[in-house]
Amino acid sequence: MTLVRYYIALFLIIAIPSALLLWLLIHPFVRFWRRLGPVRTYGLVGVVLALAMAGVFRVRRYLLAVEFGANYGLLVLGLCFLGAAIVLRLWHRRYMKTGTMFGLPKLDPKQYPGWLITAGPYAWVRHPRYVQVTLALWGFAFIANYLAVYGLAVLWMAGIYVIMLLEENELRQRFGAAYEDYSRRVPRFVPRIRWHRSR
Repeated sequence: MTLVRYYIALFLIIAIPSALLLWLLIHPFVRFWRRLGPVRTYGLVGVVLALAMAGVFRVRRYLLAVEFGANYGLLVLGLCFLGAAIVLRLWHRRYMKTGTMFGLPKLDPKQYPGWLITAGPYAWVRHPRYVQVTLALWGFAFIANYLAVYGLAVLWMAGIYVIMLLEENELRQRFGAAYEDYSRRVPRFVPRIRWHRSR
């Protein structure tokens, strides 16, 4: 179990900052990347991400120096979070194509025009994919039980909020009034509970 927790933590400290960096490199500079096209964009960004991941790997001992050991209560909690994340992922993948997940409509809207998704989990929250990844990250954090992973989970939440603001701005530009109406009706992350009174 100790080795499993270590490798989960190692994977997360390499993958999560890279995921944030990817979108922070793409979203604010989307007009520049559109001129290059998806292939060149992901080629250049891929080199930056590979260097960042290699840098994190070099300092892994320092980052993973503090761990709190196996905790079976947290293990159960983590598995519950992962279960919820899996259900949400299966649900939202029915509505979002792979190309959309990789941002192709952002980078090449003429070839990949995309559309505003408002069905399925998108009828409940505007960003179910971010909710799903957040649930999975916290689930893995509880299982790994390393200080650095808890710190990353907090960093992820702050970073994803910034990315979400950039993404929503881009969606407003692409879909105009339709997105404005959608954003008024549907909350970002936490669904509204609708109580129905019985007569």
